[in-house]
Parts: sequence; C-alpha cells; structure tokens
Amino acid sequence: MSIPRTDLVVDAAPAPRPGRWRGASTYVLAGLLALGLIFAGRLSGWIGSSPDLQTATTVFTGVFVQAVPFLVLGVLISGSIAAFVSPELLRKLLPRNRTAAIGAAGLAGIALPGCECGVVPVARRLMDQGAPGAAAFAFLLSAPAVNPVVLIATAVAFPGQPGMVAARFTGSLATAFVMGYLWARFGRPEWLAVRPRGHDHCAAGRSRWAVFAEAARHDFLQAAAFLVIGAMAAAALHVLVPPTWYRQLSGQLLISIGVLALLAVVLALCSEADAFVASSMSGLPLLPRLVFLVVGPAVDVKLFAMQAGTFGRRFALRFAPATFVVATVCGSAAGYLFLGAR
Repeated sequence: MSIPRTDLVVDAAPAPRPGRWRGASTYVLAGLLALGLIFAGRLSGWIGSSPDLQTATTVFTGVFVQAVPFLVLGVLISGSIAAFVSPELLRKLLPRNRTAAIGAAGLAGIALPGCECGVVPVARRLMDQGAPGAAAFAFLLSAPAVNPVVLIATAVAFPGQPGMVAARFTGSLATAFVMGYLWARFGRPEWLAVRPRGHDHCAAGRSRWAVFAEAARHDFLQAAAFLVIGAMAAAALHVLVPPTWYRQLSGQLLISIGVLALLAVVLALCSEADAFVASSMSGLPLLPRLVFLVVGPAVDVKLFAMQAGTFGRRFALRFAPATFVVATVCGSAAGYLFLGAR
C-alpha cells in the first residue's frame, strides 16, 4: 500500500486544533440528523411498500444492533491496550517461542466475552504494541468463538446436546491454532496495510486517559464504518436466500455442510446469537449445523469488510478464503469426533 509523500507539507503546516475538528464533526452529525428527520417519513413509506426491503432493513438492524455493544467493548479494550499496556509488558506475557505464543493467544480468547466485530481492532492493537501477527490472528479467531458467553448460548440453544458445546469449542479453537500456524509459516508483512503516520496514540507528554480516548475513538469510527458495509451486504444477500432451502438438504450430508458453511458467511450473525439460528434448522443433521457455528465467527461478509479496512484488502483476500477452508475442515472433524454423522 503506497502512501503519498506529503511529509514536508504536513510537517510545515500548523497542527490542526482539536476543538476545530470536534466542531466540524458536530456540524456534520447535526446535518445528517436533520436530513434523516426530513426524509424519515418518505423513507419509511418506501421501505414499507416492499417486503424485501422490510426484511433487509430488519436483518441490517439486527446485525448492527447485536454487534455494536461488543464492538464498543472491543474498542474499549483496544484503547486500554494502547494506553496501559506497553510493548515490553506484552512481550513478557507472551512466550518467546512462536508456537507457544500462538497457543497462549488462542487460549486467551476464552477470557474475552465479545463477538468478532469487537476483536478486530483489539487484534490490530496487539500487533501495533509488538505482538506477533500469528498470535494476534489466533486471538482474533478464538475470542468470538470459545468465550463463556458463546458456549453458554450454545448449551441453551441445544439442550441435552453437550456434544455440540464440546465440538464447537474444539473446532473453533483448532481453527484459531491452525490459522495462526499458517500465518507464521506463509504470511508476509507486505500483505498488511501500513498504519498512517501519526496513528501512534501514545505520544509523549499526553496522559494515559487522553491516549485511551483517542485510540478508542479512532478504532470505533474505523470498525463501525466497515461494520455498516458488512451489515448492508448481509442484509442484501439475506433476501436472496429462500427460507425453505435447507429442507431439501436432508440426507445429503456433504452438500449440507458446504451450503451451511457458505450460509454462515452470508448471514454474518453475531456469535452470541448464531446458535439459536442453527437450532431452528431442525430439518438438518447436527454436523452441518455445527460447521455453521464454527465458520460464522471465523469468516463472514461483515468480518471480511472489517478486516479489509483494518489490515488491508491484500490481507483479507488471502486470510478469509484460507480461514473458510480451515474452519470448515476443523468443524467437520470436531463434529465427527463428538457427534458422529448426526
């Protein structure tokens, strides 16, 4: 990714005043709010006239509203890492051995009850603070899939099926480990987008709380923008999927695994809610529904958009397809281990 050579102009120009930028942002938000109020009635009537638009609006709202609280949690953690976690401390916490660091980062995901939206900026911040990329990506994939909230939700959605919880935990953690090792072996630093100059929020002379606020603000605006793009894509694709498609897949295990893996990418559900959607697909065996739960938190359309915006498009175009294949294979293997061919 090339960056325009504007160093001399930026350095020569006086630094913009924070108050001026905050005022400009306030005017922009006020203008958007006024336009929304003016066209709200017309827009609601236009959406109400089309069932597909109503469905798309509901899906968009559901994906966005489900993700925002965990996105906020993620950027708060991201800001805390930027302000209070030094690279020296991070290097002390992670094992020096690369393989052990990937394992430790993957297991650390158990402690973060957040969804995939919130962990993207956290993974980027870990890399900015000196963590190996392979460890950060193992954490990125494990945190939304093996934390206690997700496992409890899975147990509630599938009562009397403890194998689903064990299989989801095993398949998701295996996906995180394998992708971490693959990145350590085959990943290239040039695939990652370069952070622009001035992004280091830990400038000398600033308080830790000022650094925290600036880092959290930056990561929230960036991640939220790509969350909107991903939610819009999920809503648009959702209306194209027939509601009775899975009934025709009963008895076709391999086909149903592939279709549900693709559906997990398209629907882009929050990892805290996807188990209840999977449990409603009672016409399908447990194994393809498990693959749906393993693939969804690892790769979907909104997560791809957020990864492209945070790590760069070159990274996302390589990482997302590889993650899809690995998650499908690991989910299927864990399903056969704990569930058989059910």
